Amino acid sequence: MIEKMLYRISDGIAWNEVKNMTTVRELYRYLEEKCPRSLSCAWDNDGMMCSGNTDAEVKHVLCALDMTKRVAEEAEELGCDCIVTHHPMIFSRLSHIDDSDAQGRLIIQLLKSGISVMSFHTRLDAAEGGVNDTLCRRLGLIPEGAFGENGEALGRIARTQMPMSCAAFCTQVKGALRTPVLHAVLASREVRCVAVLGGDGKDDWRAALAAGADTYVTGTMSYNTLLDAKAAGLNVIAAGHFFTENPVMETVASWIGNRFPSVKVSVSETPCEVLSV
Repeated sequence: MIEKMLYRISDGIAWNEVKNMTTVRELYRYLEEKCPRSLSCAWDNDGMMCSGNTDAEVKHVLCALDMTKRVAEEAEELGCDCIVTHHPMIFSRLSHIDDSDAQGRLIIQLLKSGISVMSFHTRLDAAEGGVNDTLCRRLGLIPEGAFGENGEALGRIARTQMPMSCAAFCTQVKGALRTPVLHAVLASREVRCVAVLGGDGKDDWRAALAAGADTYVTGTMSYNTLLDAKAAGLNVIAAGHFFTENPVMETVASWIGNRFPSVKVSVSETPCEVLSV
């Protein structure tokens, strides 16, 4: 409050303008409240990825699943000063940042454009209302609890509104997520209890089965893993990494818009860049 008063006196900025201003730091702190770092897996790297000035004002945020060159160009075209992603822009340790590789050029481009980037990965998977709760809502499922491998409770156990055949549920999933391709194995079990884990869920199908699921919805599974799951009696629907996680960006956009009404928020219209042809 004292700092804001000093700004008001020294710079002559109207009190309402200062009061309504949102900084990069404030936005990040709010999203950390929604998605605490304590929910992140130990191997993960997310958080503040890139910012030339965390005290800079945020006027327009772009929410996107991935931090790609096309998303950066979209943000520049929209006049955004901040991008919030699910997948971390920087996942592995960087040895250098220069224009000799694509990642270095992207970081330099963002800094020159005054665009900050923050990412919320596995903590957004696990958070209340996050990736997997959003996916449950999109699929018309009722969440009842969490599940995950090695104590990482990222996924959700949910119930269908009514029992249905696996073929009918596949049709429902495909339509709800607008995914062009499904990979599925049908273990001839009626769909009642569904384990949901957006993204790459190949390592968690046994945890889904142990949690009582008859059906598992995830993004991607390897061919052999699909066969193993079917042999164990589990229906599996792999609906695409992008398509099972991207719906949460609308959720994140609504969080930001509701908390900071003076900030304009957009959801990226850059399509999935991994094509099914």
